[in-house]
Amino acid sequence: MLKILDRYIIKTFFGPFFFIFSVLFFIFIVNIIWVQLGQFMGKGLSYWQILKLLFYLGISVVSLVLPLTILLASIMSFGEFGERYELAAMKAAGISLTRVMAPLMGVATVLAVMLFFFSNNIIPDFQKKAKNMLFNIAQTKPALNFTPGQFIDQLPGYTVKFDKIYGENGENIEGVFIHRKASTYENQQSVVAEKGKFVPAANNHFLKLELYNGYIFEDDFAGKSENVRLKQPDQAIKFDTLVSHFDISEIINKGIEKEQITDDYRFQTYGQLNETVAKNKKENLAFFSNISSDVLSQTNSVISYMDKTKSKAVAKQQIKLDTIKGEKKLEILYNSYTRLENLKSTAAGKRNEFSSNIKYFSKVVIYQQRIVSYSITCIIFFLIGASLGSIIRKGGMGLPVIIAIIIFIIFYVMNLGIENIAWGGGMSPYLAAWLPNLILLPFGIWMTYKALTDSQLFDAEKYKALFKPITKRFTKNKEHKRYQ
Repeated sequence: MLKILDRYIIKTFFGPFFFIFSVLFFIFIVNIIWVQLGQFMGKGLSYWQILKLLFYLGISVVSLVLPLTILLASIMSFGEFGERYELAAMKAAGISLTRVMAPLMGVATVLAVMLFFFSNNIIPDFQKKAKNMLFNIAQTKPALNFTPGQFIDQLPGYTVKFDKIYGENGENIEGVFIHRKASTYENQQSVVAEKGKFVPAANNHFLKLELYNGYIFEDDFAGKSENVRLKQPDQAIKFDTLVSHFDISEIINKGIEKEQITDDYRFQTYGQLNETVAKNKKENLAFFSNISSDVLSQTNSVISYMDKTKSKAVAKQQIKLDTIKGEKKLEILYNSYTRLENLKSTAAGKRNEFSSNIKYFSKVVIYQQRIVSYSITCIIFFLIGASLGSIIRKGGMGLPVIIAIIIFIIFYVMNLGIENIAWGGGMSPYLAAWLPNLILLPFGIWMTYKALTDSQLFDAEKYKALFKPITKRFTKNKEHKRYQ
């Protein structure tokens, strides 16, 4: 009898589970598309390549989607049990809520273990594929990757700079400078134009550029002697319109999925991250030990020497500034000011380097610990969801969805806030990775206790009765209409 009941409970749970997982996965994918849209649109990619990239990017969101799915599915399942009075019938038959929750607790534990192995073995590989694919895609269309005001050498054989890039698709440019990288035996050529624009080329292996109101500067000295060069000036050709084609077949034909980035910590398993953390600890220890000696050497070489040699020699008496006059005094003041400025710049540089080291170390540790902590989150979310569902006794996509979203937003905001504190060095990254779970676990246990004791947690009448003595003082008794 209980086996049939267990199958029914599990079947009821997995009904909304697969639907919710699909919807949430789609929502997270849409968010990724919105964020990454500019990186792969207009790159000449096939639909298959775009779908493959979205799949690679979407795999990483499973670690967040699964806990939220378990939370929402458990609230809906137990809400439906309560709404259809099935939970009351089970209790009347002598089956406790703990026994009703047992099969789904087992399912949540299995899902948590599966999430650990998925996050540890599968997500890192897909993270590598996604990052390399994005990197390669970013270089397949140089026209969309120029940075205004910077020299760019993405076009094979040329160095270019655009002062301004604008337009709906970044097709209009101003302040154009193009220099051809010529060898000793080739003519040097530079093109300067007031404005221009990118236009579609007949052959997609070429980048077509139309330039307006400019000059072509070229020398004809390739292979000629120095005497000839001195006699002949450079050539300057003015143009109203100039059409140039740049061969970018080398970039276009580059493998979209070729792996060029391999050293990211997100590509590693839990065990490999242990080695990365140990290595980073060793490097940080060496860095921190050198900071004091570097700064000390900037302040006083005598103190630095005594500190290193542990000498007990008495330091030489300092010269009193009041006893010195004239240029010598100005020289000492200038040297002191220069030394102070050097010390300030050294300290600022060390502080920035110190902050970046702490941030990187925190990122690695938090990423590693979340491989485990998100699996535990699945179990905690089940305890919260099952308890809330049995208390509110509401199924469907109404109130359960609102409650689940509120809980997940609280969890997500805690994750981001604590993560930023850890990045700044204000908290241990190990504690930062586990603190949201440590906060939600007592809440989950408390909610389970309330569900086991049939607490009327969401009964409005109960709260009205609780605050009735207070509200009674601020309300005036109304006489019955009969006596008015």
